[in-house]
Amino acid sequence: MRVFVASLVATILVVLGVAGISVTIALRQPTGEDTSVKLAEWARDHNLGFLVTAVENIQYRLNPPVTGGIPDSNVLNGIAKVHQNVVLHTPLDTAMKPALPGEGDFISVGGAKRRGDLQITYMRPDTVHTSYLTGIAWMNHKDRFVLHPGNQDPGNLSQWSQPDHISATARPSLIATFNGGFKLKDANGGYYDHGKQAGQLVNGAASLVIYNDGHATVGTWGVDVKLTSDVAYVRQNLQPLISNGVVASNLDAHVQSTWGATVGGSMAVWRSGLGLTSEGDLVYVMGDALSVTALADLLHRAGAVNAMQLDINRAWISFMYYRDHGGTLTPRKMGTFQRPANRYFQPTSRDFIAVYSPKGQ
Repeated sequence: MRVFVASLVATILVVLGVAGISVTIALRQPTGEDTSVKLAEWARDHNLGFLVTAVENIQYRLNPPVTGGIPDSNVLNGIAKVHQNVVLHTPLDTAMKPALPGEGDFISVGGAKRRGDLQITYMRPDTVHTSYLTGIAWMNHKDRFVLHPGNQDPGNLSQWSQPDHISATARPSLIATFNGGFKLKDANGGYYDHGKQAGQLVNGAASLVIYNDGHATVGTWGVDVKLTSDVAYVRQNLQPLISNGVVASNLDAHVQSTWGATVGGSMAVWRSGLGLTSEGDLVYVMGDALSVTALADLLHRAGAVNAMQLDINRAWISFMYYRDHGGTLTPRKMGTFQRPANRYFQPTSRDFIAVYSPKGQ
């Protein structure tokens, strides 16, 4: 699909005689993306997004998600074997009954020194796309969260408190990293970092808020959360999926315009989301063949009382966790997303969130 989209975009650029200098500059940016992604992003930024979306929709219709079937049991069995089958969190209620062995069982993946800080599991997304597994991560409310900018979005790196990657000095206490939301021009919200701001913080927007002590929450701006002196970072994206335990009633209405036009709206595509549990912990959900409704349902099953969608599409979704092996930090993927496990060790074009051990640990 990505090669097809890139080829068509390249052809259109040649036919239309679009300025090659601008494209060349975009392709040379140190953003960590491959050529096809850079071309598609350039097209969207130059009012050709409708062409990219049209091509992606055609490709989706030609190659829709598989329905029925059984997922790869090695994924479920693999995390149990690698991480010594340490089940710590309460198993989740699965959408498909009966549950597969290990499905919905949280397993600690942080290593002996960080046991309990991060736990992951996998579940089938719904009763239709049963050959897929959605990754679900549970993060302790005591962990420290940091919002990192991308060098293209929000850009202007010099004004932010963090770099566009995880520096070598920050890695010893690193637990996990995951993607932020839509590009700010599409997010219907703002980005805030210690008094500096990109876009506008919008009342009613779904918001990840990180405080000066490192703890994070998810809520509706102007209702659950607001800008106070102890707020360090804010990342807004769209409107809430879940608010005060109630799943939004408009998940199936105007899906493309409300929840993302990047690929086909209501179609089951790669999606990610973040939620807050009643205990103050955070849960992250990501995977393929996810409708907005399925994403909200999985977050709800994972215990989220407030939740927001983050980014969509395989090229942008990432969740990595990090294990310390004798002083060497090894990144691992949750799921089968496109990017490499060390993605955020290098400069990246989009913002992301890093999770660290509490200070002193």
